[in-house]
Amino acid sequence: MTNNEISRALVRFPGISPRAYEHPADRGALATLRAVPGFAQVLKTVSGAFSERGERLMALASSIRVGPRQYPELDRLRHDCAEVLDLETVPDLFVMRDPEVRAMTVGMDEPFILLSTAAVDLLDREGLRFVIGHEMGHVLSGHAVYRTMLIRLINLQLSLSFMPVSALGLRVVIAALKEWFRKSELSCDRAGLLCGQDPAAALRVHVLLAGGVDPATVDTASFLEQAREYESVDDIRDSLHKLRYVEDMTHPLAVVRAAQLQRWAASEDYRALLAGEYPRREDDAPAADWTEDVKAAARSYKDSFTTSADPIVKVLGDVGEAVSGAAGKVWNRFTRD
Repeated sequence: MTNNEISRALVRFPGISPRAYEHPADRGALATLRAVPGFAQVLKTVSGAFSERGERLMALASSIRVGPRQYPELDRLRHDCAEVLDLETVPDLFVMRDPEVRAMTVGMDEPFILLSTAAVDLLDREGLRFVIGHEMGHVLSGHAVYRTMLIRLINLQLSLSFMPVSALGLRVVIAALKEWFRKSELSCDRAGLLCGQDPAAALRVHVLLAGGVDPATVDTASFLEQAREYESVDDIRDSLHKLRYVEDMTHPLAVVRAAQLQRWAASEDYRALLAGEYPRREDDAPAADWTEDVKAAARSYKDSFTTSADPIVKVLGDVGEAVSGAAGKVWNRFTRD
């Protein structure tokens, strides 16, 4: 089968809204921030002008810009993923020298993608499609803007001495922020799956991230069983260990992340998307009912608690609900003013 035949076989999603693949907790955070009129534009003007230009210049000077004559296969994948998600502009893609398998999306006004040489060396074609599609998900969701906004809001809270916040309370907010960062990665894994529509390829990427040098030597059933074992612990000591190691991470643990995506790949939601049943961007009103998204975030944490024996999940559930409630109070203040 030729590359073009492979591309034509993919389902495309004209006008797809990022709400179609965003994790409920991720979407709740984004909805809260999107509800503040003009805030995104102000942040982009103040924070994006210099750092984004500088980062792009550094990429131009130190990495390989993908195009028809430089990494042409990656260029085809770049265009394929942008077409599947119906992005208005195809983001630039740079290959950077890095021994770690990683990729990132940089920038607000004109986001671009950085992909490590290790990823290019170790991933097969469909694995690279999944990774590039994941980063396209960050672009479509506008994560760079809203993640920066969350950080700015926390810094603002720290600078306001008339708002008493205990050290423990602040730690809870930061923990919630990083929890949402991790949820945004789960969202974009879903976007990557939509771009490749190959759950096995996505699983191979996660196996590699977890330490699988050769996927053929890893039994995927046993690999996913590790996630079930991790999620089913019922000893509070184990839960505290989880919190200790996870709270400072911005990415989900590779094995757990793999299991999350495979569950979504087997869901009715995923099948409905492939059948063309998904929300469109044209229906995303500027003042959409963001409160439903925030409530969905809280429900997501509650659902995790009811299906897991892990005591720490209840903590995260309480955090999600508490911050969602606080967001509602902040919005009410904005609307009153």
